[in-house]
Amino acid sequence: MIGPEQFAPTRARPAYPGKINQIPSKIIGAAISIHKRLGPGLLESAYEACLAHELYELGVQVERQKPVPLVYREVKLDCGFRADMVVEGEVVVELKCKEALHPVDHAQLLSHLRLLNLRVGLLINFHVVVLKDGITRLVNNYREEATQRHQPIAEIAENIRRVRGE
Repeated sequence: MIGPEQFAPTRARPAYPGKINQIPSKIIGAAISIHKRLGPGLLESAYEACLAHELYELGVQVERQKPVPLVYREVKLDCGFRADMVVEGEVVVELKCKEALHPVDHAQLLSHLRLLNLRVGLLINFHVVVLKDGITRLVNNYREEATQRHQPIAEIAENIRRVRGE
C-alpha cells in the first residue's frame, strides 16, 4: 500500500508556459475517473486519497493537506489552514462532498490561492450525479474583462468582495 508520504513533492519541476492549463486537465480527468468508479456518497478524505493515488500514477506531484501560512503584519501565524491538495506546486485543489456549494467555499479557495501566491484552483464537489456539474475553476487576480461566458465567476467574486467589505 502506498502511504501518503509518497505523495509529497520529491523534486522541483520547472514551470512550462502551457502547463498551467495541462495540470487542471489532468486533475479533472482523474477526478472524473474516480467519480465514475465510486460515485457520490463517500467522505471527502476517501476522494482525496483516491485522487492523490490517481495523480501519483500519472506521474503528477501532489502535496496533501498542505499548510497554508497566514502572514499578518509581517508575523507568520499558524492558524491551522490547510489546502486539501497542491498539485505540481501550481494548482490548489479543494474537495467537497456536500449538497450545494456556497460562496464561502469559493472564498476559501480564493484565500488559499492568495495566501499561497498561486494562480489557479479547482473546487471539486463529489456529491453530484455528474461530476462536471461539481467542478469550478477559479483564478487568483483574474484581470480580464468579464464576458457573458465568465459572468458566474464574476458574480461570485463580487459577492465575496461584498462579504469581505472590500
